Amino acid sequence: MLTFKCPYCGVQADETELSAGGAAHISRALPDSDDAAFEAYLFHRANPRGVHFERWRHSNGCTKWFHAARDTMTLEVYGTYPAQTFGPPDEIIAKIRARHPNWTLDAAIATPAGGAA
Repeated sequence: MLTFKCPYCGVQADETELSAGGAAHISRALPDSDDAAFEAYLFHRANPRGVHFERWRHSNGCTKWFHAARDTMTLEVYGTYPAQTFGPPDEIIAKIRARHPNWTLDAAIATPAGGAA
């Protein structure tokens, strides 16, 4: 079971108290996007094994959205941080690089095929 610390209220919450919200730090299709852009947003993203940045909502607590960095192979959680940021904090990147020396941030951000993040 996954356990995250909410960066807002400080509660250690397991995944049953949270709602998953998909990948963090991706460009979402706008309402006026054409069909190809919307299709790319929904279906054509990288989904590699390993480090992922995700959106989570503390639905049974403070109800705020936050981001989490975790490894999909080991279920290790590297940390959480507020959703109003444009990228993971340096201390989380350092934790990830300590475990995965060749890891790059670009490889972990899921982007549409042929699109930009």
